[in-house]
Amino acid sequence: MKILVRLPNWLGDVVMSTAFVNAVRQIYPDDQLDVIIKKELGGIASFIPGIHHVHPFSKQEHNGLSGVYRFGKKLRSEKYDLFFCLPDSLSSAIMGWATGAKKRIGFGKEGRFFLMTNSYKKPINLHRADEYVSLLEQFTGKKITDRVVKLEVADKAKKNGLVIINFNSEAVSRRMPVDTGRHLINMLTHTFKSTKFALVGSPKEKDYIDNLLAGSEHSDRLENYAGKTSLEGLCKLMASAKAVLTTDSGPAHLANSLGVPTIVLFGAGNEANTAPYNKQHLNIIRAGKLECEPCVRNTCRLYGIPKCMQLIDEIEITNALDFYLKYA
Repeated sequence: MKILVRLPNWLGDVVMSTAFVNAVRQIYPDDQLDVIIKKELGGIASFIPGIHHVHPFSKQEHNGLSGVYRFGKKLRSEKYDLFFCLPDSLSSAIMGWATGAKKRIGFGKEGRFFLMTNSYKKPINLHRADEYVSLLEQFTGKKITDRVVKLEVADKAKKNGLVIINFNSEAVSRRMPVDTGRHLINMLTHTFKSTKFALVGSPKEKDYIDNLLAGSEHSDRLENYAGKTSLEGLCKLMASAKAVLTTDSGPAHLANSLGVPTIVLFGAGNEANTAPYNKQHLNIIRAGKLECEPCVRNTCRLYGIPKCMQLIDEIEITNALDFYLKYA
């Protein structure tokens, strides 16, 4: 058979969907597995085991529902047998319908059930990786017990000795406030005197990183990678790091899926649904001092800035990092 999977649209969700890709490989080990992925995230596909071919999709090049339809129609010549739709959007279902796949499988969200040949109810109160796997289970009637969220970097470099810091997030409510982040960076460089730290971020996050580093007390042990790495480069940098300290964001999932010791600072997000999946070498920290935690909103409506991030215990962060630097 030929199988096509429409991967999610956000970095963290793509990483979590590797559990689904791995499960498909378990059930259909000898069949061709192709994926559709957002063009900006295409670089990560080379690190997902078991993929045969990648179809990059650009909203700029295929704008609106008509563009989505045209993109899907281009794939009709591939004659796919199965199309799995992981995003909940109507547009992704239209894309699958346009491919002409014999069976189109997805959750019945946004009134799109009529575009699917097999539509299922989305389970509640599950981790997102388990949500994705449940779609395959409902379709095949088979239970998936071996669930793995994993990226593989083939040419792993020698450990670079860095501790990577990512205080960014697409959502303001999950991003570390500048003053708090600056204080934490100074505290960490003062506490771990022989450790070098690297701050990462996309090109659009460079100004934020520059503000974090302004007036740093130990700048000789701080490296600024903001806007300097591709997604592939970020994966390789993380794979060779000692540990990663990060907010609830896509890079948190990257680090965890690569097996790197990961400390994740949670505020607005709900770790029961979107925490990095692998429990080994994972430490989740939240303040837990506000009744509104977790609000799961993208902006803080109550305080204006994410106070839940400001209140995270710096001693808890220090102890977690100290443990990984000594024992992991």
